[in-house]
Amino acid sequence: MVRVDEDTQLSGIPADAWRYRLGNRSAIDWVLDQHKEKTPRDPTIREKFNTYRFADYKESMIALLAKVVRVSLDTLAITDAMAALDRSGWEGGDG
Repeated sequence: MVRVDEDTQLSGIPADAWRYRLGNRSAIDWVLDQHKEKTPRDPTIREKFNTYRFADYKESMIALLAKVVRVSLDTLAITDAMAALDRSGWEGGDG
């Protein structure tokens, strides 16, 4: 289960979707991190430019998250199938 905010929790995300990684974290974690509200440390920036409110983008973030889950699963299916190929008869193959 993914807790989007205090009012919203998402369930039903397949465990395999968390295996698709962008660097050292899952693509799902990356999306969640990029969309959470962050408060700038500098008081001037916080006062004048801190206009991002997650609530304004929650629905689009959930739609994006659904797409990322789908792409993660599709990509894993492809890469898992490629890894399972018998390449022993291929020229220059290593397996």
